[in-house]
Amino acid sequence: MSIPCAMLDGVQASSISPVFVGRGAELSELTDALARAAVGEPQVVVVGGEAGVGKTRLLEEFLTAARRADAVTAVGGCIEIGADGLPFAPVSTLLRSLYRQFEAELSAAVAGQEGELARLLPELGEPTHQFDDEVGRARLFELTARLLESLSRERTLVLSVEDLHWADRSTRELLAYLIRSVHHARLVLIASYRSDDIHRRHPLRPFLAELDRLRTVQRVELPRLGKEEVRGQIAGIQGVPEPAGELVEDVFQRSEGNPFFVEELVAHCATCDISESLRDLLLVRVEALPEAAQRVVQIAAEGGTTVEFGLLAAVVGAPQDELLAALRAAVGAHVLAPTEDGDGYRFRHALVREAVSDDLLPGERAALNRRYAEAVEANPELVRAEHCAARLASYWYHAHDTAKALPAVLEAAVEARRRYAHSEQLRLLNRALELWESATPETRRSLRPFDHADAYPACGCEDDAVRYIDLLAETVSTALLAGERKRAQTSIKQALRILEEAEGGHLGDPLRAAWFWTQKSKLKGLNRQGDGWDELARAQDLVRGLPPSPVHAEALANVAAYAALHPHGPDTITTAQRAVDLAGVVGAEAIELHARVTLGYLLVESGNAEAGVTEMRAAARRSGEQGMVAVVGRAYTNLGDVLHSLGRFAEALEVLEEGLRLLKRFGQPSFRGWLHGNRGETLYALGRWNEAERAFSDSRQNADSPWSLITSSLVAGQLAVARGRPGAAAEALEEVRRLCGTHDPQPQHMIPMFALEMDIEAARGRLDAARELFAKAVEIGFPMGSERYAWPLLFSAATAESEARGLPSAEPGRAEVLAVIRRTARRLPRLYPAPTVYGLLIDAEVLRAEGRSDVTRWEEAIAGLDRLDMPYLLAFARCRLAEALLDAGTDRAGRERAAGLLRQAHAVADGLDAVPLRDAAELLAARARIALRPEPSGPTAIAPAPDTPGESFGLTRRERDVLTLVAAGRSNRQIAEELYISPKTASVHVSNILSKLDVGNRGQAAALAHRMGMVSPQPASAR
Repeated sequence: MSIPCAMLDGVQASSISPVFVGRGAELSELTDALARAAVGEPQVVVVGGEAGVGKTRLLEEFLTAARRADAVTAVGGCIEIGADGLPFAPVSTLLRSLYRQFEAELSAAVAGQEGELARLLPELGEPTHQFDDEVGRARLFELTARLLESLSRERTLVLSVEDLHWADRSTRELLAYLIRSVHHARLVLIASYRSDDIHRRHPLRPFLAELDRLRTVQRVELPRLGKEEVRGQIAGIQGVPEPAGELVEDVFQRSEGNPFFVEELVAHCATCDISESLRDLLLVRVEALPEAAQRVVQIAAEGGTTVEFGLLAAVVGAPQDELLAALRAAVGAHVLAPTEDGDGYRFRHALVREAVSDDLLPGERAALNRRYAEAVEANPELVRAEHCAARLASYWYHAHDTAKALPAVLEAAVEARRRYAHSEQLRLLNRALELWESATPETRRSLRPFDHADAYPACGCEDDAVRYIDLLAETVSTALLAGERKRAQTSIKQALRILEEAEGGHLGDPLRAAWFWTQKSKLKGLNRQGDGWDELARAQDLVRGLPPSPVHAEALANVAAYAALHPHGPDTITTAQRAVDLAGVVGAEAIELHARVTLGYLLVESGNAEAGVTEMRAAARRSGEQGMVAVVGRAYTNLGDVLHSLGRFAEALEVLEEGLRLLKRFGQPSFRGWLHGNRGETLYALGRWNEAERAFSDSRQNADSPWSLITSSLVAGQLAVARGRPGAAAEALEEVRRLCGTHDPQPQHMIPMFALEMDIEAARGRLDAARELFAKAVEIGFPMGSERYAWPLLFSAATAESEARGLPSAEPGRAEVLAVIRRTARRLPRLYPAPTVYGLLIDAEVLRAEGRSDVTRWEEAIAGLDRLDMPYLLAFARCRLAEALLDAGTDRAGRERAAGLLRQAHAVADGLDAVPLRDAAELLAARARIALRPEPSGPTAIAPAPDTPGESFGLTRRERDVLTLVAAGRSNRQIAEELYISPKTASVHVSNILSKLDVGNRGQAAALAHRMGMVSPQPASAR
């Protein structure tokens, strides 16, 4: 039943200001945002201000202006029922408004996803449940973002969300996702909130803080009006050019510039005995109504922010004519107003509703809530279907009827889960736990059966204690989905305490205890309080010897997955295989596919590459076919990682990009950060460094956890070192440390961190620091499965020693370090091409560090690299081979070969902007008098070899003498004394030498002199 708007014609808004005053600047900000959105730049504006300051009026004026500019507008308000916000209410209202305006276009845009978006827009049909809760929620958010992008292609959309301070957490999270994810759309999203309601612990406060960190969000704070603005408002209300000065002064003082209070005071200025109490002021307008209208207003206040006419009529119970008369009086007095859809009523201002509700006696409020509950229970069609369960639960709860409230709350929790409103589901489950103690045994036995908590073994029995444990399991699962880890931890502790204190019977069931221990393990990792192994081990002990079950399979799958990332033995493969078998027996396919991914990873690690890759490909393919999106993300991430470790970079890139395409098709944002990070790592290996940097940026933009950023940050640091930017590399390393924390030191993170820090220290000339790091890494060790990370670390150590060869200060300890490198390399397996190539590079680099650069070794390394697609390392090896050929004093053919190698290396380094490698190639070319870019037929492309190494750099005989003493560690004064020149002349010679050698300091000059054979090695203390 509804009242047509025409039935309220003739009701005048006499106290509403017909002029819009004091908000010109704020309106201009909004219109500027509209202009930017019109050219495809989505805009987000958050409008804050105290109650009554004019937020709604500002938005109304802006929306009117937007419509005049041919924009399409929609308004959605956050709905408060008692103290509870309805999940996704404002978003549903916005989508419903767009559906009414563009039904055909919207239906076409969501074709194939109607069942999922029906959770927000029931007009699309019955909701489907194709995905698990975590995946389905993320997909729902992504599909909503896509829908808005689609609808905004042909027009500018302006979406307004009012009363954000009442928003449920699910609405806040969806809005945050839209703000972060919609990048190319003609869209303006405006949200308003009451700033005076945002106390220190208000849930909106962290949401606003998150928005403040986003560049795209604009905040508009509405101040109170000044005296002149109040004067203009009063003039508009009274319809006079100039109101009485005394009235302006009095109203301004008492209202303190709050526009709503100005209206109320002007409307009742004839009553001089108005109390200074705010509530009394707000109630004056209500108390002036006829008694029947006052009663209708009181009833409406307890119904929620909006009340459907049919529901209000059922609760009031008066004849329709009397109800309409009362409503007309309330609307005419500007206490109530019709809703936009014409189906119900709302308070014109929330402050009035709050004042009316607060004025009710406790018994009155409970009685009214009971009447609302009975009306909805008798005729659920009085409210929207998607709101029915939540409102019924709220009404019965505030009616203080446990027998009715507990089952209603649990039914509402199921409905919230179906809509992926996990925070609201958790609030309802907490309320159920609160009501449990006061519920009778009969009430408990009448409750719905256990709903959902992953692999948890619900009993379906009537034992009250067991059913309470089941309710705790639902709470744990929901709290984890909602991100409420403290609540999950509390429930886990409570459940385990009950289970451990029980003796025999159902409560002694180890299967339930194992489930809670498994969840505790997950939680420990999420909270960075440890690696969760002790909890997993406890779960494994509890299920040992029990018949197959999903709990048993999940525990073993988690044990295997843990072992794959930590030091482990060969029996881990057996554990993974058992998890696969158990999951297959009990029909837990998602657990089985997760276990297959782990099994494939372990098989590759053990040397059975083809079997492992085949296993992982099969799991990835099956998960995609079945829409198991969480498995899709993990399977494609790990398969790409494994192919990368095998040196099959093109395949790895193809797999990672396929995974990204699948996740996009499924509308699933999770795991994109991982996939982009691994894609960047592979692009780095392939020498596509600019693309790699873009992939790292994509990883950051799509990260859903700190762990998903670790790979991209590590490789970004490696890239920075390769480009000669140790400062940027150090920043990346610090970020990796922050992301990893100290709670779970995994080899896949710790070993590359050591290698990166060694590279940074070596690039800064701090060889001793690099050696200390290497010694620490070797002391910690390289457990089974960590070989792929150990090889690059050994290569970094060998390169650091090789680059410092000839430097007297580096000689002490060099032999020991090189021996450790050799010994460690002999112990590491070389099962696949990539580690084999690293082994060849290390062997050759160690010989170079000893001053015995070997042509054959570098040729072997290059032959191996030719079979891989790693252009940077290939260029590095070519430069080293060219150096070895030149040092060997080869003939003209050898020099021509060296020149060709140098040009290839230089071209790659130049294209990659690999500054250190480019500089090394140029330095070597200058020394050998090789033109890196010769004329095609130029006869002087390769000049004759210089008689002495110093001549290749253009050093004079005197400068070569000075360099010999610099290499011996002499100071300028000592050089002057030995060569019988002044210290100033010695300083000039040293400056010229540094310039000609293109080095930054005396130490680098000395190292280069020794390395190039320009001086004879001698101890630094020769004098």
